[in-house]
Amino acid sequence: MARVHRVLVGEPDPPVVPGRMWSLGLYKSVELVLFLVRQNPVQEVAAELFGVNQATASRRWNTLLLVVEKVLAGHVPDPAEASASRIALIDGTLVTTWDWASEGTRIFSGKHRDTGFNLQIAATLAGDLLAVSEPVPGSRHDTFAWGQSHFPEAFAEREKLRDLSYLGTGMHTGRRRPPGRERSTGDKEANRSINTLRAAVERAIAHLKDWKVLATRHRGPLTRFPAVIKTVTALAFYKKGW
Repeated sequence: MARVHRVLVGEPDPPVVPGRMWSLGLYKSVELVLFLVRQNPVQEVAAELFGVNQATASRRWNTLLLVVEKVLAGHVPDPAEASASRIALIDGTLVTTWDWASEGTRIFSGKHRDTGFNLQIAATLAGDLLAVSEPVPGSRHDTFAWGQSHFPEAFAEREKLRDLSYLGTGMHTGRRRPPGRERSTGDKEANRSINTLRAAVERAIAHLKDWKVLATRHRGPLTRFPAVIKTVTALAFYKKGW
């Protein structure tokens, strides 16, 4: 605990004792956390690259992850303000995790045939990120995840576009094929137009998953996953200069 305290208050580490691995200072500890978020290596690999042992890497991760998020929280815009006078594009994505036996089927997505959490993403027509929701277990449908998020209130006064999985939410969606009949030419054209516009939110999701912790399977305890989402969201907006 004394070493963690020194890291947080910025005090220098004690002299290196021969035979012991070098202990990271605050600056390098933050670099380690950002490396873990950006590349999502196993902690043993990150520890080797930073010249510490795995236990030290784990302590730095657990101690500083939320510190990074809190420092950058001011760069995360209010979605209602950020979307003013704009159309909001909405889409859901599955962020995969380990298949924890203790979770049963709660985090298993039948649609994706994989385990993880559903995130709702909002973006502009230009593909700029507007908001990221809290994670919802992967077994839940996009409509449920939308309803559980802060999005309905944040974008209540905005025009919203989404695909057919959001029927009944009040958003503009594509048009389903009528029972026993084919879609009309007008419906097909409308769906193509909506899908063309929605490509922008898919780009926003792809950029968000440049942070590999969201793209290459989260291996840590699921209790830490909401903190990972908040931190990546803050980093994504900070990188964009908000």
